Amino acid sequence: MEVTRVVMQAAVKELLSLGPFPPSAVADIATLEKIEAALEKIQPPISEDDAKALVGLLGSDDCFGLAWTLVHLIETAPGWPIEDALEGRSGMWIEVMNTRSYR
Repeated sequence: MEVTRVVMQAAVKELLSLGPFPPSAVADIATLEKIEAALEKIQPPISEDDAKALVGLLGSDDCFGLAWTLVHLIETAPGWPIEDALEGRSGMWIEVMNTRSYR
C-alpha cells in the first residue's frame, strides 16, 4: 500500500508560527490582524495533520470570533473528528469540538 504524504500549507505554517490565540482581553490589533490574514489564506479542506496541529492554537476564549473561524476550518479535514487530535487536551474549545463531533 502506498502512503501519500500531504505537505502542510504555507498559510497553516504561518498561523502556527504566531502561536496560540491570545485572550481577547490582552490581544493587540497587530496580532489579531496577522491571525486573521493567515486564516484567510488557508485553503479548505485542510489535511488531518494540519487539523491536529491547528487544534493547539485554540485559546481560552473566542479571540473576537477568530477561534470560531479556526474551529470551522479544522472541521474541514476529511477524517474529522480525528480521535487523537483532541485526546489528552482540555479547555472550552476542546469541549466545543467534542460536542460538535458528537463524542
